[in-house]
Amino acid sequence: MKTFPVLTMAVALAACGGTETTDNAGSVTDSTVQTPMTADAGTTNSDNMTDGTVPTDANGYLAMAGSGDMWEIESSKALIAKSQNADLKKFAQMMIDNHTQSTEKLKAAAKSANVTPPAPKLDAEQQRMLDELRTADANSIDMIYMRHQATAHQKALALHQGFAANGDNDALKKAAGEIVPVVERHIAELSRMSASS
Repeated sequence: MKTFPVLTMAVALAACGGTETTDNAGSVTDSTVQTPMTADAGTTNSDNMTDGTVPTDANGYLAMAGSGDMWEIESSKALIAKSQNADLKKFAQMMIDNHTQSTEKLKAAAKSANVTPPAPKLDAEQQRMLDELRTADANSIDMIYMRHQATAHQKALALHQGFAANGDNDALKKAAGEIVPVVERHIAELSRMSASS
């Protein structure tokens, strides 16, 4: 397997900056990755977090979490279809399983809070990354996937930590807090794979 110096740098920088990531389900107790990111009280934009804000409203959070889970699942399917790397394919299957579980966790929390989650929809950046993976050849897809996973998981971590700390809905705040350690576990696994490649 090729080395991924770009990914190693991306993971290291992301761990310092803590502004991106996506994940779900399960319960791991390691919470060493980052401190929660705070959101502006009036922030409701769910399109992206390039400005460093995290939605504190239920609908904004659900929209962003839904698009993140969708991206994780679809990008991981693209990797599995082309990659020859068994370790990375195993990780991608874990992404499909965990993000499907987190989607279900958030749907259940939303239902208990009488909130209807918006239909998931990829934002422009997620669609660009997915298109890049779908058009990549078998020789380049592993590196592209790892790089995009590092970015997506830091974004997801900021989203779930931020909502768990500052969200406007207790049921969804609890679910977000339960998703955080899963995302952290994914980041740790990405870092492990990058270091061993």
